[in-house]
Amino acid sequence: MKLIGAGYGRAGTMSLKGALETLGVGPCLHMIDLIRDPSLPERWMPTVTGEPIDWTVVFDGFESTVDWPGCAYYQELMDAFPDAKVLLNLRDFEGWHRSMLNTVYATRKAKMTGQPMYEGTEPEVSPATWQVIGKTVWSDFDFDRFEDPDYARPVWEAHHDGVRAHVPAERLLEYRLGDGWEPLAQFLGVPVPDEPFPHHNDSGFFRQMVGLDPVVDAGSAPVGQTPATT
Repeated sequence: MKLIGAGYGRAGTMSLKGALETLGVGPCLHMIDLIRDPSLPERWMPTVTGEPIDWTVVFDGFESTVDWPGCAYYQELMDAFPDAKVLLNLRDFEGWHRSMLNTVYATRKAKMTGQPMYEGTEPEVSPATWQVIGKTVWSDFDFDRFEDPDYARPVWEAHHDGVRAHVPAERLLEYRLGDGWEPLAQFLGVPVPDEPFPHHNDSGFFRQMVGLDPVVDAGSAPVGQTPATT
């Protein structure tokens, strides 16, 4: 393991996955991999059951991780992989919260309420993956209160402050959406690629991926559905 992503999902993690793999620290584990590969969720079941975890088994075949489920265990991963660097991927709270409401939160809410969903572009999420999502994505947040930004913001801020407090400065890179190749390449000690930085998985793409209506107006669309048109 060469790099541990400690920042939450919906902060450029699919783009970072592609970027890290281009920079030579891949494969990079992301929640999408648990959806695409049915063998991977079982590796994470000890996080659900409370059994001992061998992180070398969990990350066998991977050299980096971003997004959930890995970001929920960045401290444990730092201990398991003491030579790995840590990436704190960031975006503004308002943009992150809106994106979460229209994607990760909306998908779980649709599943819980039985909202009709279309056939998505990715495989249907397995029961084991739903368990891992419930344990890791919502380990910090009370799902029932998440729509309230006055509740979600302090939790979001506490996570980032905790990363900064726990990770030695020489081992940490804070990276914001739009920073491009240079900070990542310098941090990893590799050349800057001569190609555009990847851009993947905006909210509309995510919703099509899981079988929700695409977001028409992400600023005003009700969670889980698009605004009525006239």
